[in-house]
Amino acid sequence: MKAFILSVLAILVFGSLKAQQTKRLYIANDDHTDYMWTGNEAQYDSAFVHMLDYYLGQIDSTRSEPEDFQARFNCDGSFWVKTYEKYRSPAQFERLVRAIRSRHISVPLNSLVSTYGAQPTEAVIRGMFDAGQMERRFGVRFPLAVAMENQTLPLGMSSLWAGSGAKYSWKGICGCASKMHRSSFTGRNHQLYNYTGLDGSGVIMKWYDMTGSNTSLGGYAEARLDKKPKDVANELMHSVRLLSALGDSATGKAKYPYNAAAAFGYGWDDLATYVSPHFINAAKNGTNPSTKVRVSNEVDFFEDIANNYPKLPSESLSYGNEWDTYSASMNETTAKVRRATEKLRTAEAMASIVSIRDNSFGTHLKAERDKAWEAFGQYWEHDWTADGPVSQKDRAEWQLKIQNHITTYADSLFNHAQKSLGSQLRQSANPRFYVFNPLNWIRDDVTDMPYEGKYPVKVVDLQTDKEVPSQLITKGGKKALRVWARRVPSVGYKVFEIRQGKPHTLPAAAVVSGEYLKNKYYRLRLRKSGVITELVDSSAGGRQLVSAANGRHLNDLGTKAIDEGEPLVMENVGPVSVTLKAVSNDPVRHTVRVTLFKDSRRVEIEDSIQANFKDLKTWAFSFALDRPTTRHEELGAVLTAKTDKEGGHYASQNARYDWLTFNHFADMSAKGYGVTLSNADCSFFKLGDSTPDSLHSRSSQLHALAGGRTDAMVESDMLGIHNQFGQKDFFYQFAITAHQQDFDALAAMKFSLEHQNPLRAAMVTGGKAATEQAAFSLISSDKPELVLWSVKPAEGGIGNGLITRFWNLGGKASTPSIHLGTQAVEVWQTSHIETNEKRLSQQGHSLNAPFGGHQIRTFRWLIR
Repeated sequence: MKAFILSVLAILVFGSLKAQQTKRLYIANDDHTDYMWTGNEAQYDSAFVHMLDYYLGQIDSTRSEPEDFQARFNCDGSFWVKTYEKYRSPAQFERLVRAIRSRHISVPLNSLVSTYGAQPTEAVIRGMFDAGQMERRFGVRFPLAVAMENQTLPLGMSSLWAGSGAKYSWKGICGCASKMHRSSFTGRNHQLYNYTGLDGSGVIMKWYDMTGSNTSLGGYAEARLDKKPKDVANELMHSVRLLSALGDSATGKAKYPYNAAAAFGYGWDDLATYVSPHFINAAKNGTNPSTKVRVSNEVDFFEDIANNYPKLPSESLSYGNEWDTYSASMNETTAKVRRATEKLRTAEAMASIVSIRDNSFGTHLKAERDKAWEAFGQYWEHDWTADGPVSQKDRAEWQLKIQNHITTYADSLFNHAQKSLGSQLRQSANPRFYVFNPLNWIRDDVTDMPYEGKYPVKVVDLQTDKEVPSQLITKGGKKALRVWARRVPSVGYKVFEIRQGKPHTLPAAAVVSGEYLKNKYYRLRLRKSGVITELVDSSAGGRQLVSAANGRHLNDLGTKAIDEGEPLVMENVGPVSVTLKAVSNDPVRHTVRVTLFKDSRRVEIEDSIQANFKDLKTWAFSFALDRPTTRHEELGAVLTAKTDKEGGHYASQNARYDWLTFNHFADMSAKGYGVTLSNADCSFFKLGDSTPDSLHSRSSQLHALAGGRTDAMVESDMLGIHNQFGQKDFFYQFAITAHQQDFDALAAMKFSLEHQNPLRAAMVTGGKAATEQAAFSLISSDKPELVLWSVKPAEGGIGNGLITRFWNLGGKASTPSIHLGTQAVEVWQTSHIETNEKRLSQQGHSLNAPFGGHQIRTFRWLIR
């Protein structure tokens, strides 16, 4: 028996050594999708369908060939499959599904080829929902995700892809329309590595140096030699020769020390390609006793690497943003998508409570919802350059259509859920309203209840039967009761009652004296231009937070005349809040509203621009901090805005540094003190005097990108949509708080989420059968570092469960107890796109779930 075991081991070892000594080369065919660039929607719909018909025919005709020489094809987006189903019969579609199951057709998680740096974290996940639905329908998993052609890539995508089920990715760049030096496209530390997020999860990444054109290794059409091919067979054989020369594991010193290599992608900018026989012939002609060439589905290459090279190097780096920034050329349109993404947090949380009580809720919105998920996968499609055969006008109108799909669904779900929740609560003789909190901690905060009734009135908390501070305000021409609501439950509501009578007399929340606005926390000076030239932290011994840099102060749009503007106006003065308004025409017509609150350290700033602009504009925030460190939310990660050589998260080479991703917040902190800036509408910011190849990491000035075109092919040929496509109204929401402690990612995120997810109020309208509960909480946790990122009825409705997504903002592992306010019969760990992975053990209403540091996890709760 011992001899037998030894002989088996010897065979295994010899087989493994032989596999590593034999060169294994993979060539994969795809048609790179330049949606709404090379062709319009109708042209691409036709191209998708006819190419898949062709490749399915090729697959059927080569099934008797040896496995390496069978036809295969990679769709570079799940939208291909969705389009094919739309235009082909059920039998034809089933044929495609069989090819997907047999792995002759591969499909990535991404809908189209997108840029990711401009996207909110949840938008990235929603953009893969179509792939998640396909996984569950077809009984397969899609282990591949890609982000092509753009020269850069965010760090956090690794974790989001991994959490959504991806295991592998490859990157091929254009090397064009770039402000990065040509040297940035080569000299990568690793060309094959574990692309790892801050939570330790990630994907195997193939990202080769691009030493030639983008139709060679490292480009987005690696298997193609010439832009106008005359001899496809010779092109592919040349690719095989390049792969063969790429590396040799025998030396142990090669930059690419692997005997497996791959060239993916052929389609380049063509609308369609039909070259399957050439790939098969290249595989046959390139195969010999020392070299094996395979027609690849891309996944097979990565499986080879995972099996034979389990100790790949790891990288946890961001490469910044480049083509990502072009969505700022229609900044208000992009901001609407960002606002809608955030609004879904509240809309879906309310819908969750309503659905538990009424499982038919929301069924009429399914078509709108499906359009929205499709739109999330399309809005940031990578060809925002808008310099191709499809006109800028057509591209811009398409972007507006896609935006409308997202905002329409978010608004519809919010309005329907808000009204339905009110109908589930019992009304009384006096008007009642509920205040809803979508965040998973108890909150004291402001809320505005639309109100056109008699005044004066007082507002009473029904849980305590005590009056709460309130004031009548006018906003956007409509009246509302502004209320300071205390202890609103986690992911839940509290009911208040409006009673006739004079409210308690309370002092104003802040005092206005000329240009100065002051409460117990801050004193600020707002100039007529809308610029804040002073912001004093009273609780820190009168510390001044503003220090002009390059002639710009705080909330500075680039004014040249700081005191030019209309007289300042006080708005909505009351015991809850006070607002001071400035209007100026310098440098363009804009309005600034700054609000201070009685019981909050939040300084709210609402900025708007009321004119079209052609140039690049930023809101500057210049803080009086000595060489601070800046951190910011990127995508599923909080990054330190320094290069890795300085101890930060940005790659010291191959990266672009001028425009960093600006999701919920950026924070500037020195030892023991700092400032957090919440941002709802801008996609990017620049640190100080940063340039494409230099990060001004110690600057105390931040420039929030208000909009414009960042790059040009040549000086007169800007990329993106010119003149903001005629838009004349732009809206921006910021909030500032100072903290007398070192940077705390949890505190910064909570501050920003509270600013961007206000407590929502709506009337109670239910009859006698409705509940009389004065308060309710759907979800809570015993660990403050655990932030609920999303809660929603599962795809397919509440009958398929309640989906919850949590983010551990702490840097350490934790096992929180998550409590659900209703009974669950099962809990499953799922991917972020809702595909079940494993059943978990829960006790009644609670789940003890281990989280790694920085980890995001998603769960399905099956409700009784």
